[in-house]
Amino acid sequence: MYKISEELVTLGMKRIEGFPVEGFVRGSGPLKPAVMLVGEAPGENELETGIPFTGRAGKELMESLSSVGLSRDDVYITSAVRSRPYKWGTKKKRNGEIVERKYNRAPTKKEIIAHAPILDTEISDIQPPLIVTLGNVGLQRLIGSQAKVTELHGVLLETPILRWDEEKGAFKETMENYHIFPTFHPASVFYNPPVRYLKEDDWRKLGEILKLKR
Repeated sequence: MYKISEELVTLGMKRIEGFPVEGFVRGSGPLKPAVMLVGEAPGENELETGIPFTGRAGKELMESLSSVGLSRDDVYITSAVRSRPYKWGTKKKRNGEIVERKYNRAPTKKEIIAHAPILDTEISDIQPPLIVTLGNVGLQRLIGSQAKVTELHGVLLETPILRWDEEKGAFKETMENYHIFPTFHPASVFYNPPVRYLKEDDWRKLGEILKLKR
């Protein structure tokens, strides 16, 4: 199993201080995975378990992996941000009482920059043969804000990716190309059910690509 260093965890926590985020969830998986999966950020479930992609979205992802003959043990799962971004909202309890609680939200650009060295290190150490991005956040972190999962899903890209350059304070393209396969975030099927058919077709295509690579 591959694990980022304690020094990198400490750096990540320090760089994201002051933002409305909480906790830290490491990436998880082997040093030589079949694919690397890049999501957006941990949510409430992940914070409780310390494991990326648990809860409903995790179950959905495990079913997709199973459809191409893979399990959690075969892949490295990470995300653009490793702390849970939250926003405050209200919830009405069954007895009518209204309470304040934290809700998940997508990470901001500054939060993505704060944790950019973590994902850069994971990719550099693992050298994944294929990176599957789950949703727009992971996709745009790697190839730029112009990328849209609705346009690129299910297409195998061979492209440079973005690495954070601390000296220049900007993302820079790598010299080498990577294989990127964009698809939808597993949770997207819950709030946009028609996406399920597109997502399942993407995973069917991914299964064919993996067969050729084996």
